[in-house]
Amino acid sequence: MTQRYLIVVGVDGSDGGRRALDWAVREAGGRGGAVEAVTAWSWDGLEFGPVTATSPQEAEGRATRLLDDEVRALAVRCGSHVPVAARVVEGSPGETLARAGRTADLLVLGSHGHSRIRHTVLGSVSEACIRTATCPVVVIPVPVPMPADADPVPRP
Repeated sequence: MTQRYLIVVGVDGSDGGRRALDWAVREAGGRGGAVEAVTAWSWDGLEFGPVTATSPQEAEGRATRLLDDEVRALAVRCGSHVPVAARVVEGSPGETLARAGRTADLLVLGSHGHSRIRHTVLGSVSEACIRTATCPVVVIPVPVPMPADADPVPRP
């Protein structure tokens, strides 16, 4: 019996999502597996920011373009030696990704994405997935720039 190792990764167009996607592809490559990149979208008519979708169809279209762009850029960065499927799903990111992880061997997320409120330690989507996913969850940290005058090694 052959079983393929599947890694589901959340992609939202952020640096954290990009780092998670790159890590997932490297991990799947080492295990002879595949990656499913998932972007969750929703539209409630209350979006904030410089660009607001005016309809659910527009919100879904933006999510689809975002994911397509991220997968194309991934092929440029990492090559195409690992199969990568792309799926856009309507729903809240935490619930959608945890649900997608039900059929996966591993769920991979960036530590912070594009949320309206940013947690100081862990992103709200990552936190929701850690609490509800039925498979192991890997959270890829986004490096925090260190001020030039900061001491890289904490002193007691």
